Amino acid sequence: MEYDVVAIGSATVDQFADTDSELIRIETPTMQEKLIAFPLGSKILVKSLNLAVGGGGTNCAVTFSRLGLKTAYLGKVGADGNGDFVIRTLQQEHIDFIGPREGTTGLSVILNSFANDRTILAFKGCNNNLHLHEIKPFETRWVYLASMLGESFDTIVSLLAEHDYRVAFNPSNYQAELGYKALQPLLQKVEILVMNLEEACKFLGLVYQEHPAAKTLLQRMAQLPPRILVITDGSEGVHVYDRKHYYRAWPREGLEVLETTGAGDAFASTFTAACLLDEPIEQAIHLGMTNAESVLIHQGAKEKLLSREELYQQAQSFQRKIETEELDAGEPG
Repeated sequence: MEYDVVAIGSATVDQFADTDSELIRIETPTMQEKLIAFPLGSKILVKSLNLAVGGGGTNCAVTFSRLGLKTAYLGKVGADGNGDFVIRTLQQEHIDFIGPREGTTGLSVILNSFANDRTILAFKGCNNNLHLHEIKPFETRWVYLASMLGESFDTIVSLLAEHDYRVAFNPSNYQAELGYKALQPLLQKVEILVMNLEEACKFLGLVYQEHPAAKTLLQRMAQLPPRILVITDGSEGVHVYDRKHYYRAWPREGLEVLETTGAGDAFASTFTAACLLDEPIEQAIHLGMTNAESVLIHQGAKEKLLSREELYQQAQSFQRKIETEELDAGEPG
């Protein structure tokens, strides 16, 4: 069976816990940090607890499937009840699970959201223990690689080295921090590379608080093999470079953000799907941001990902500000 895309990455069961915790702020001359405080030795009542399947791999697989692409998910899921929950959810989304089952499924506890952000307690479980001999052969036009760590990352690098899949890669903070030398064998295979601004700074060995403009970062990253380079910057929008043009796009005005979990996955996977569907870069950006905004105004990473019909309808309902300019990678600003 040949797939349009195989999404590779983590799978977790996400527990969204709402409590009566307090938000405190610590400020020093060099740092501003917000903390959630819980009293020591007390029992904290959870006002509401919502369960969902998360993880970058499954989040992006759902995006692709809802957009009408024949999709499989490759990752490692535990031989436990949480693993059953993950598999059932994938089946409901018409996604084939083509990975092994062993060990304990990954789990995340997502604590109260303050100012549209959240604190996550993450247990990776078997996500980091995927081995090459556990992967059965598959055929696909594209591979979308979300975050994988430990043995699993080395396994996927080896897998991609053995095949000529077209690859999109959305690394995590941890992977970006490894830098170019560590990621070079993988980047040789990557066509579309998506990072957020902080990840791009870490990848280039720069201090985030002192970073140059995103356009300059893209010009520096243009020395790498990927054909399309993307930097996302939260409420400041998206920056894209296709080696001919630099694109700058802004979020929809008046967006009331509820929760940010999964929005980055939604943008990166939708942008990639649009490229698979041969959409122009401007339209791929618009569609990616539209789907991410649907996630931002609801709780959960994938519950409000849009179908292809819904996505195109929403994208056509308003104009997004996107600026374009020619940009020479050989002349960084």
